[in-house]
Amino acid sequence: MARDTVETHFTQTVATLTAGPARDPGLPVRAGTTLTGEQCRSLFRRQLESRLLDIAARWLREQDEGFYTIGSAGHEGNAAVAAALRPGDPALLHYRSGAFYLTRSEQAERVPEQGIRDVLMGLAASAEEPIAGGRHKVFGHPDLAVIPQTSTIASHLPRAVGVAFAIERARALGTPSRWKQDDAIAVCSFGDASINHASALSGFNTASYATFQGQPLPILFVCEDNGIGISVRTPKGWVEAAARRPGIEYFAADGCDLADAYDIAVRAVEHVRTHRSPAFLHLSMVRLMGHAGSDVEVAYRTQREIRADLERDPLVRTAALLVEAGLETPEELLKTYESMREHVLRIALETTRSPRLGTAREIMEPIAPRNPELIAKISPMAASGQDREKAFAGSLPENDKPMTLSMAINRTLADALTVYPDMTVFGEDVAKKGGVYGVTRGLQKRFGAARVFDTLLDEQAILGLALGAGVSGLLPVPEIQYLAYLHNALDQIRGEAATLSFFSRHAYRNPMVVRVAGYAYQKGFGGHFHNDNAIAALRDIPGLVIASPSRPDDAAAMLRTCLAAAQTCGSVCVFLEPIALYHTRDLFDDGDGGWLSPYVPPARWAETHVPIGRARSYGDGRDLTIVTFGNGLRMSLRAAVRLTQEGYGCRVLDLRWLAPLPLDDLLRAAELTGKVLIADETRHTGAVSEGIMAELADAGYTGSVARVTSADSFIPLGAAADHVLLSEEEIEQAARKLLG
Repeated sequence: MARDTVETHFTQTVATLTAGPARDPGLPVRAGTTLTGEQCRSLFRRQLESRLLDIAARWLREQDEGFYTIGSAGHEGNAAVAAALRPGDPALLHYRSGAFYLTRSEQAERVPEQGIRDVLMGLAASAEEPIAGGRHKVFGHPDLAVIPQTSTIASHLPRAVGVAFAIERARALGTPSRWKQDDAIAVCSFGDASINHASALSGFNTASYATFQGQPLPILFVCEDNGIGISVRTPKGWVEAAARRPGIEYFAADGCDLADAYDIAVRAVEHVRTHRSPAFLHLSMVRLMGHAGSDVEVAYRTQREIRADLERDPLVRTAALLVEAGLETPEELLKTYESMREHVLRIALETTRSPRLGTAREIMEPIAPRNPELIAKISPMAASGQDREKAFAGSLPENDKPMTLSMAINRTLADALTVYPDMTVFGEDVAKKGGVYGVTRGLQKRFGAARVFDTLLDEQAILGLALGAGVSGLLPVPEIQYLAYLHNALDQIRGEAATLSFFSRHAYRNPMVVRVAGYAYQKGFGGHFHNDNAIAALRDIPGLVIASPSRPDDAAAMLRTCLAAAQTCGSVCVFLEPIALYHTRDLFDDGDGGWLSPYVPPARWAETHVPIGRARSYGDGRDLTIVTFGNGLRMSLRAAVRLTQEGYGCRVLDLRWLAPLPLDDLLRAAELTGKVLIADETRHTGAVSEGIMAELADAGYTGSVARVTSADSFIPLGAAADHVLLSEEEIEQAARKLLG
């Protein structure tokens, strides 16, 4: 293949280098550095391999055999960061971290060719690629503690902070962590443009906030600053100004000078590992060969700027270090370059013959691995009688009076904290206050501040902590205080949580149960941000489990199911709790206690287990099926009783699970009556009922179907909300119309 400007510059410049007096390879490669000649020689090879992988990527693209050409050229100095770390330190890497990945691969005592093949198989979308299996080109490997990142526009920083948090929290709890060494540190790399992203700011702020309070948080932020984000320049001095925050130590190095980058990286790593506190490593770099293969730099950069970057080429500068130290001659380096170039391109050609993903089923298999039998086995597990007696201070919940929804969730969380030593409950106001609605009341007092704790008021930070805890081996149960607040941080679920198993073929997973207080119908409280009925943004996330219990007994059983699914299968679950039903006691008449349920004792947990995707049916009528969920269940049951008193036979189907929908139960209930009314409290557009109607049509259902929903409106204050929210009267009127 033809040589481009970067290759030509390297070969021509190296040929002109002048060899210096020979140094002992065991000594520093130059005065004033700790980088030895032997280390420099080894890291040069990793840098060279990374550069040649970029060239191979473009060659593969030219042959229509490759699909990803964002390269690492100019960023090869990140090899020094990998060399300063231990191979067991968890790493979340920038997409220009090729030399880091190859160095980490060598640290793990793999032969160099293995790291090269990993990257090339990713470029060629090979099904045999070891992390994503052809689903994306990512840096990741389960044996290298490299967690794959599909989008490094800073969305991984909250998770990286969570990983650092989990390292310390697992040690404090005495529970096993995926990261074996107690003094492990987390590292994440990103570009200069990414530091402006909200998720980056969340990550930095969370780290600073924790350190300010004296909490250990061993994380190394590595900004690979090449001065430009695609075509937008980063103002000089901005990265340093943005990086300097309370509690985060700042280090800066020339990322194009391997010796300087190594020395400063060693200092930064030592600071984080020793002090267990954050550091920001600012590496000044260049970007060679454009942003990506299709990028035409001359459209927005001058020739002088491009040449200035070439003059700082880190590969040339490392070659100069070796030649000036008398460890290599220009001829030897050029010979190495040519032989390695041929070797990498030959492997690239071989990867084009490797198998690729061939079916939708094969592609989707890692999205949400689930083992219903194992979940059913784990879900009924309870702590010993003695441990439960201690956790509940001698007053077991099954001996209490029937409970509200809020009380049932509280007792279930307590039972779960007793049986899962690696479980943590956290969020805004969940600790001493016990949550805005008292759902977590008393849990911190019983289980301690290490397991039940308040976070800063930042949903991205909350979910980032959960992501890091889950991938590290803990069982996080974060709370999002209101459904409307979840949208502030939805990408942490959509782009980070839900994709990890898919892009790592189950090698990495982030189990979690995200409790969300949601829906509307609160009396005397809130308005839009406290009464939100929009969940469409959740329902289109592949593999996400969405639980929507309405009754206390269902909430307890379904929460146990979600926790078991997270613990055993790595499931990401959103547990939607209807705020308006938290403290509801009655169903039909004041004082009837129809919405209360006794707490089921552990001996009956197996028989009352609720599998993911199973609905619950009320009544046995043959005239009409009302399909509903959430607050709609209570309204539908009340409407159904009035219709039954008039001689109509109604049944009510509570979906309970909004993803995956209980399709078998839905179709069975629909066929039994031939008339289906969907009572849906979410907005008319993007409503759950849209999906239900589509599923019925796809299944060949030929009976009648109608729906009633809330209006396409935000929810106003007070009684005005009644004009836009689904009501019992609307359900009853629609039912009469469908019944004819």
